[in-house]
Amino acid sequence: MFYSFMRGLVRLIIGLINGKPHYQGRENLPQGAYILVGPHRTWFDPLLYALAGSPMQFSFMAKEELFKNPVLRFILVHANAFPVNRAHPGPSAIKTPVKFLRSGQFSLIMFPSGTRHSQELKGGATVIAKMAGVPLIPTVYQGPLTFKRLFTRQRITIRFGEPIYIDRKLKLDDAGQKQIETKMLAAFDDLDQQIDPSFHYVDPATKKHAN
Repeated sequence: MFYSFMRGLVRLIIGLINGKPHYQGRENLPQGAYILVGPHRTWFDPLLYALAGSPMQFSFMAKEELFKNPVLRFILVHANAFPVNRAHPGPSAIKTPVKFLRSGQFSLIMFPSGTRHSQELKGGATVIAKMAGVPLIPTVYQGPLTFKRLFTRQRITIRFGEPIYIDRKLKLDDAGQKQIETKMLAAFDDLDQQIDPSFHYVDPATKKHAN
């Protein structure tokens, strides 16, 4: 109930200040649970991914510091978020999302790079996908990169790619992880090109620092 309310509220706010987002490739979304993976380009792209994948409900990881605020904790818990210690993730960082996914009631939103200011992929999404037996859905966001830019009504586009299935026999050693990472990166590039062949992502923080 709370999740549906918050999703409707976010949809209303985005519509009022920016207009209706454009979703492409929704036919690639499976009927069951899956993991949306994509480059993390702005703090609000998880919200837009959740809107784009509606009516599926999503869970997502959030750094444990956010749960210290009681109000924010209430919102996060009821939005299907779970805390993760980034410095020392621990077994729960894998077990909790696997449990969500196996229930079939929730899909998961993950950013393999971990943060908005890193392009290096990490292997958590691949491990979780294999253990839960669900596919990875490569996803990209193109649009405003700051909240202020949303008011310029720059077009928002989210595109879903074809599922990446993890072979249960695949060993998730360095070679196995590299194989899946290569597929994800290629899918991200291809999706960006399909939306806008001239697209080139520039981290707002890097651009601001350069100025």
